[in-house]
Amino acid sequence: MKNRMVRILMAQLGDGYDKTMLQLAKVFRDAGFEVIYTDVQEPETIVASALQESVDHIGITTLPGANINKLSIITELLARQNASDIRVTAGGFIAEEDESRIKKLGIVEFFPKGTTFSELVKWAGENIKPIES
Repeated sequence: MKNRMVRILMAQLGDGYDKTMLQLAKVFRDAGFEVIYTDVQEPETIVASALQESVDHIGITTLPGANINKLSIITELLARQNASDIRVTAGGFIAEEDESRIKKLGIVEFFPKGTTFSELVKWAGENIKPIES
């Protein structure tokens, strides 16, 4: 599977901002990533989708009121499925007091509201690689 496109599953915790999520999916697609977009919000379903689609990475958008503890459930479920090589990033809205906890929940990187699409694509290009099977 040399030189295959990186596969990213995009999901969200919380309702809303669908237009922005679709724009982000298009930006990543145009940058050469294969994007699987889902509107599922439960950790179990997100992980099941990631495994079914054989993704290399999961990107989670956190929306106002999202329960960030669900992020640790996602990383725990990946570990239980022997899929810890699928790394998880998150971005968007979280309470200020939760910012310091985000990496302790198993999240590789958090991108706060206001991070530009070009910054996200640059980070992804430098940090997300296809998982060797």
